[in-house]
Amino acid sequence: MAALLSLGVGLLGRGLLGCPRAASCSSICSGIRRLSLDKSPPSPPKRPLNAYLHYVVEQQQILFKQKPDIRVVERTKWIAQAWRQLTADQKQPYEIAANDGKEKYKLDLAAFKAQLTPAELAILKEKKRHKLAKRKSMRQKRKLTMLGKPKRPRTAFNIFMAENFDDAKGPTSTAKLKYLQDEWHQLSDTQKQMYKQLAEDDKIRYRNEIKSWEEQMIETGHEDVIRAKKKKRLRRLPRKKAKSKQTVSQTASTGAKASKPTTTSKTGKEVKSNKKPEE
Repeated sequence: MAALLSLGVGLLGRGLLGCPRAASCSSICSGIRRLSLDKSPPSPPKRPLNAYLHYVVEQQQILFKQKPDIRVVERTKWIAQAWRQLTADQKQPYEIAANDGKEKYKLDLAAFKAQLTPAELAILKEKKRHKLAKRKSMRQKRKLTMLGKPKRPRTAFNIFMAENFDDAKGPTSTAKLKYLQDEWHQLSDTQKQMYKQLAEDDKIRYRNEIKSWEEQMIETGHEDVIRAKKKKRLRRLPRKKAKSKQTVSQTASTGAKASKPTTTSKTGKEVKSNKKPEE
């Protein structure tokens, strides 16, 4: 890298002194500059282990020596069960090690951030935000799968691709997809109509399934997984009920007031009568 930089500096110097190939020299220097700008910041220090993970690392080494043939799943279960049976005094050394690791991590992280430029800090912050968003999205997808959310409706091309993917030409999945796209564009409207009808039927299936599924999620207290449109409708429901009650009470009161008999005076104006109506 140092040799490459020295070469770029030399070429730049020759360009400034009137090199006949000044344009090519400047392009080389711009490429070197781009490489230095695209260089990602160094990785931050790793997060420390908590008390339980300190215990896991220690016990895994012991179990590997004592029982090398034990499976990973059985080893993990055994360690978790043994950790739950430890007393507070037995867990204390691992908690002390975890606290020491936290303090060391704070110092290392502060020293790491101090050597970064503002641009590198911004890149690091954006990477962290993207990582957290990806982790949140994965958790949400896993939760929806566990709750049995219905699959979204397929398009006409998706149905056509699913039926013909095995017979498509191409050594790879990408090549097969490209082949099916070309085949789809060559179909006539009459040939596509069957797949379009199947797609419409799948939309109806999805509407029915998602409606019953969301009602079930509301009943079981999982309102956070339903669609935004459904949430807006749920927020409006109490207001509509309150308004309907108000209108009923208002009509009842106005009806009671209007029940008093009225008489017409000589001037033609209606005057309320205090006389009780005859039975």
